[in-house]
Amino acid sequence: MAAKDEEYQGFEQGPIRPPSEAASLLIRVTRNCPWNRCTFCPVYKGEGFSLRPVDHVIQDIEAVYQEVSRLREAAPGGRGGLTHSDVSRLAGGAGDRAAFFAGVNWLASGMESVFLQDANSLVIKPRDLVAILEHIRRRFPQVARVTSYARSRTVARISDSELSAIRRAGLNRIHIGMESGSDKVLARVCKGVTKADQVKAGQKVKAAGMELSEYVMPGLGGQELSEEHARESADALNQINPDFIRLRSLAIPPSAPLGQEFARGEFKPLKDVEVAAEILLFIESLSGITSRIKSDHILNLFDEVEGRLPEDREAMAQVVRHFLAMDPEKRTVFQVGRRMGLFRTLDDLSDPGRTAQVEEVIRSMSITPENVDDTIYELMRRFI
Repeated sequence: MAAKDEEYQGFEQGPIRPPSEAASLLIRVTRNCPWNRCTFCPVYKGEGFSLRPVDHVIQDIEAVYQEVSRLREAAPGGRGGLTHSDVSRLAGGAGDRAAFFAGVNWLASGMESVFLQDANSLVIKPRDLVAILEHIRRRFPQVARVTSYARSRTVARISDSELSAIRRAGLNRIHIGMESGSDKVLARVCKGVTKADQVKAGQKVKAAGMELSEYVMPGLGGQELSEEHARESADALNQINPDFIRLRSLAIPPSAPLGQEFARGEFKPLKDVEVAAEILLFIESLSGITSRIKSDHILNLFDEVEGRLPEDREAMAQVVRHFLAMDPEKRTVFQVGRRMGLFRTLDDLSDPGRTAQVEEVIRSMSITPENVDDTIYELMRRFI
């Protein structure tokens, strides 16, 4: 928790944010994660959790406001008006260099969204969060979206009236790492939440009038719980009907507890083909909802599995079926090409130039359908 006598050290930013918040101004409300026990997550391990004093967060907002005001005076019209030499010159007069460069990036991105860091900003007192949100709106009235990560257990404990007050103050999208709807999987990875908690929290967010992104992690159940993971996750989402369902395929960081379980042979991960089959079952099990599925992460095998339910369900499922129906050698080319960043969709296999590059790598590394998943694991591990 925050120390009462903690001195303000200047503008802060945490280590992560969702890919969809790449253009957002990052405002750090808390440091690290109050739970920090999920076995698949390497972030924040060994780091203590603390709340930043509200007045420090307000000072961060003020610091960015001052720097953005200076930048706007130097470049009337906003984005794209500043050259590198302008930025270098103006940086010398910055009151807070971290706030200055945050302002530069945000101005260039259009200043339309703000993301509250770190892992669970809703853990602070609702009245404090309202005060922060109101100050953001006061200084930046043009902002269209303010977003935060939140844990289901935390949201489930907030009253409906407090969530509505937070929404009115400006928080209009929440990202929740559901990961799985299976109680067995959730317990196995020490998520600290149940399926019932996930459903309750999701329904409360929607009832408060906020947009909701729920993250699902294909492969998290391993070989033992793959089918249950797919079916129970879909069932939970069918009860919530979030605005977005975001796929984040499991990658096993060696430094995370799950990586140590894998090294000891206690966790048996799925191969890409098995993950694909799990994703297909998951998609086919979604019913009665109007969510948009997003596959917006480089670790996902299928970038093109995106669309709105129910109208795009068959097209998304067909992508996975197409992959599963390929001969093993062709699947291997796609797997390696995708993880090399050369392929985005299955149709990219028809590009002779890129395919030739991938096939040369496969030859040089002696990759086969039998060992391709080991190679993929190493590529993903290095990325993480």
